[in-house]
Amino acid sequence: MTRLPVANAARTPIVCIVDDDASIREALSSLFRSVGLTVAAFGSAADFLTRENADAPGCLVLDVRLPGVSGLDFQTQLLAMENPLPIVFMTGYGDIPMSVRAMKAGALDFLAKPFRDQDMLDAVTNAIKRDAAGRRDADALQTLRQAYASLTPREREVMGHVTTGLMNKQVGALLGLSEITVKIHRGNVMRKMAARSLAELVKMSEALGAHTSV
Repeated sequence: MTRLPVANAARTPIVCIVDDDASIREALSSLFRSVGLTVAAFGSAADFLTRENADAPGCLVLDVRLPGVSGLDFQTQLLAMENPLPIVFMTGYGDIPMSVRAMKAGALDFLAKPFRDQDMLDAVTNAIKRDAAGRRDADALQTLRQAYASLTPREREVMGHVTTGLMNKQVGALLGLSEITVKIHRGNVMRKMAARSLAELVKMSEALGAHTSV
């Protein structure tokens, strides 16, 4: 298994390059390193798949025409594998239908060779920002799920009801509990979910898809 360069504690962004042309790989690697990015270059899609996943934001700079599987087919393969790494395509051919297909499948940019260094840097910067935001959202959702998992079944019931706008007394009537007991459960929910207000708890519930049926 190919080891990717290790990012530092600040999770330095990493750019993966897949191109069968060694001169292109070297030129892009030099360009990206010149702006402080970590780089991993591969000569084929198969080589890329042997890499270790890096716990850092990044993107994939992918040539459309590769030996064996094409860049577009590889994009489809990555989507099927639920690999969320943003893709910046590059091609030596001005194929508009090809670029449309790539963008519809989620590619962030499609650059025709020869491209300006700044255009590539801009595309990669945008892709890394997108990936970093996605990772933050995923981390936040995972934290929410862990907090929700810590709730007791009764606390989940109470959370489901209060986030639909019901008062403690109404929740108590539905669940056969006293108002004070509902208040205690509600307080536990707020503490475990680290919610500072009911409005914040409602947003958490929406993010989780947590309702009374959960």
